[in-house]
Amino acid sequence: MTSTPRLSTPSSTGRSASSLLPRPGMRWGPATSSAHRCPQAQPSGWSEAAPSAGRWGNGPTTPSWRWSSPRPQPPDLRQEHVQDQIAAGWARWARTAPDVGHQARAVLSMAQRAARHCDSGSVTAAQVRAAARTQHQQAGRSGGNGSLMRTAPVALAYLHDEGALIDAASALSALTHHDPEAAEACVLWCLAIRHAVLTGRPDVRVGLPRLDGPRQMVWAQRLDEAEITHPAGFEHNGWVVQALQAAWSAITHTPIPAEDPAQGTFPAQSPQLSLEAAVRGGRDTDTVAAIAGGLLGATHGSSAVPAVWRCILHGWAPEGLGGDITAVSMAITTGGAAPFDGNYDHHTGIDTLARHPYDERVWLGGVGARSKLPGGGGRGGLIVSPRAARRPR
Repeated sequence: MTSTPRLSTPSSTGRSASSLLPRPGMRWGPATSSAHRCPQAQPSGWSEAAPSAGRWGNGPTTPSWRWSSPRPQPPDLRQEHVQDQIAAGWARWARTAPDVGHQARAVLSMAQRAARHCDSGSVTAAQVRAAARTQHQQAGRSGGNGSLMRTAPVALAYLHDEGALIDAASALSALTHHDPEAAEACVLWCLAIRHAVLTGRPDVRVGLPRLDGPRQMVWAQRLDEAEITHPAGFEHNGWVVQALQAAWSAITHTPIPAEDPAQGTFPAQSPQLSLEAAVRGGRDTDTVAAIAGGLLGATHGSSAVPAVWRCILHGWAPEGLGGDITAVSMAITTGGAAPFDGNYDHHTGIDTLARHPYDERVWLGGVGARSKLPGGGGRGGLIVSPRAARRPR
């Protein structure tokens, strides 16, 4: 088992809890759903009024999430028998999943054929790696963006072991993506997520010293390019390199809004605007937004994710966590069950509602009061206390 010490501050705990939140299968904003890829770049004023149904309906997590979700209480992801379990799980899921990705589907299909030929039962990690190597040799490339999209939770499992994080991210990337550039991208992004959780600052360059010498310069130049090029400029964002560049570009090119309540702008809107910028970049927007969302959530914390997105989000989660993605993040980070299971049924007085004495637009109340809010509480800004709250004594 990996050792997962407690995070030092409530802020870092909240940031870790939200690093998976901006990745749901909604149609815009965190828009990581393949149901809505924007074939062309969109103008800066473009957005949609609210998340809307795509291939999976409103708010379900998509393959982008299911690819990226290790189980809570994770064993050491570097061990072969653990990767065997991961590979077998991916193969089972891919049989019926609506969107796996061209490269990953080809690799998993090849591995499944090898398993049947050997009569080995479940697909093994060695079979998946061999299929990825063959796919690379046949196609001449294998640097798709899928492994980068799914690695954010790896950072949560190794927040206090940088070396193990690098090894695990590289190994899980190599399962389906033989190209070493895919592994390098995963290492850089996971180290950036780790750094953001621990410090609250996004910085993809913190991982550069962990790359081999000549590769440091290559990636430094690529990050330079991302910082002077808007997301729409990366027309081949299905390639892992440009997917990372487009995600970093969306983050670095989005200014933090001024605090101007009269105009309805607040600094906390920064992650939402960054995700919209990722989507407006066009082409493989679902994956680029998923990649950006992992780092944005780790930087800004769960309270910066618009409640209207969080309220409709649902999907796969390990048994006992009830589909709660925040609980999944917390469980991975702490190495066990989340401190709070999100169940308010045994609480009393949760439907109290009162208008703020100094701002008539602000309502104060318990979680059960949402339905009493003007308009039913389904729209507008809503601040919900973190799921990491203590259980009632």
